[in-house]
Amino acid sequence: MVYVIYNKKHNKFYVGQTQNIKERLKLHNDKTFKKGYTARFDGSWELIYEEVLPSRISALLREKELKSYRGRQYIKQYIPR
Repeated sequence: MVYVIYNKKHNKFYVGQTQNIKERLKLHNDKTFKKGYTARFDGSWELIYEEVLPSRISALLREKELKSYRGRQYIKQYIPR
């Protein structure tokens, strides 16, 4: 599964992939990844997009697509206003 989380306080989003989105979102909000991108920002992260894919390899490829310029433009339509 590929997911996008959003931090409204800082207007930032993060693209990642996981098998358990609920657990991963909790880890991001608890700042478990101390040196990770999401730990740099206070405020909470919320799930704005998820996409289920058939394999981890396809999830990694889709994650890479969403991190590209065109992928980021696509994600912006899901950011709450």
